[in-house]
Amino acid sequence: MNDDPIPISLVANYMFCPRRAWLESVGEQVDSAQMSQGLYDHRKVDRNRNSSAEDGGDYQSINIRHEGWGVSGRLDAAKLTDDGVIIREYKATPVKREMIVTDAMRTQLALQAACLEDMGYRVARTEIFFTTHHRNVEVELTVEDYSKARSAVEETKRLISSDTAPEPLEDSPRCMKCSHVGICLPEERRLKPVNRRVMVSSPDNQVTHLVTPGAKAFSRSGRMLVFKDGQELASIPIDTIQGLQVHGNTDLSSGLIRELMWRNVPILWCSGTGRLYGWAMSTYGPNGLQRVEQHVASQEGRLGLAREFIIAKVHNQSVLLRRSDKDNPIVEQLRDIEKTIGNANRWQDVLGLEGEAASLYFSQFGILIKPGRRNCWPWNGRTRRPALDELNSLLDYTYALLLSDCIRALISCGLDPHAGFLHSSKRNKPALALDLMEEFRAPVADSVVQTVVNNGEVRSDGFVHALGSVRMKNETRKALIGAYERRMSTELTHPIFGYKASWRRIIEIQARMILGYLDGTQSSYRGIRVR
Repeated sequence: MNDDPIPISLVANYMFCPRRAWLESVGEQVDSAQMSQGLYDHRKVDRNRNSSAEDGGDYQSINIRHEGWGVSGRLDAAKLTDDGVIIREYKATPVKREMIVTDAMRTQLALQAACLEDMGYRVARTEIFFTTHHRNVEVELTVEDYSKARSAVEETKRLISSDTAPEPLEDSPRCMKCSHVGICLPEERRLKPVNRRVMVSSPDNQVTHLVTPGAKAFSRSGRMLVFKDGQELASIPIDTIQGLQVHGNTDLSSGLIRELMWRNVPILWCSGTGRLYGWAMSTYGPNGLQRVEQHVASQEGRLGLAREFIIAKVHNQSVLLRRSDKDNPIVEQLRDIEKTIGNANRWQDVLGLEGEAASLYFSQFGILIKPGRRNCWPWNGRTRRPALDELNSLLDYTYALLLSDCIRALISCGLDPHAGFLHSSKRNKPALALDLMEEFRAPVADSVVQTVVNNGEVRSDGFVHALGSVRMKNETRKALIGAYERRMSTELTHPIFGYKASWRRIIEIQARMILGYLDGTQSSYRGIRVR
């Protein structure tokens, strides 16, 4: 049994929404404008953490605890007076929102006051300073506030001790104000159209690629600097880096790696040909218990998940072929296979049908290339590593980029990329990431290859032939990565939920749909089917 005290902030979040408190208890963290403002407003408090009574009785960032209730927290600020301690809590609110002291705020103040009294101090007054409005509001606590606070502590303890997540709120205005709505996905769990748009917490953030051979990246003053031969190649604010992908012979300083781990920014390394070598991530990821349950489910098997991954994949392959040749008979064959997979009752049957669909699809892949360019880009069928021709080389690399994005999405919600339901984990492959990427191969990776070839962004002479295999030159690799990133940032109408979202955001949503299916907060999983 865990006897550690629970944070006061967790109890306050429980008062706002039990599911949000659950998400925070399992390690889900988000960045929002209001939270960032709150952190900024607390900087002065944190800098003065070691203040003493010699500073006129003013204290900042004081750790407090109630032994009997089993809660702990930290006071933003406190002032000693002859009448007792004055507790001040800082809160950030949007400019146009009124200064309203919510029930959660009252509970937080009541818990802080109870902790101080349990530690032997008399509380003279409690107040909230609204930093956006620069106004102070005194809060008079009642006996009922203390009673509610004690009850909230017990309810929060029961919540976080439960093995199942609470259901999301239904049609609640609180969801629109919640910083965790993008990971909770309360309306999406019903797998029906949603009347709101999920906003990415940091829309300017991006996956940064280090491609130049021989370059070295390190951190300085909150920026990532990239140098080669004494010349600065790039200077990027670390705050804007959502993920870092290192290609080939590029070095990272230990300081930069440590900084990115501290910020929960995953790093992935791949070879110059696109083979993914591995990744680094922060120790403290979310959903530890759900990750254990994922491994159990992976061992037992979840045929419904495996079917959906492949149904969506085959559907999207048929759509991509239809866009280039609507009269192609292979399109109808793929649609028939898609229907058959939906009725398959064995994992082996799903794999067999997927292999049949892949063979048909890649037999026609050459028609995706414009007729005027096909002579320079011959297609003799899909060959895996090593690539034997230019198109296969582009496909291999783009699939590696897509796999990396799927790994990042799964890591962000605490799932293990290795414990899958379609691909086998026996050869230590990231099976779940390979499962997730199936439905995105055609509309993302294959579409990128089709685009760069048809638009002339890459040339057939931008490759190197060595011992029967084909590799991209550095210029070709950069052009392909640039096109891939444009595709990932492209917004489209979500096929299920109806709001606008980028491809990268949709991949993360699908990862969270897998999590929701595994933890029981939604009844099924549905793959992405493009039109």
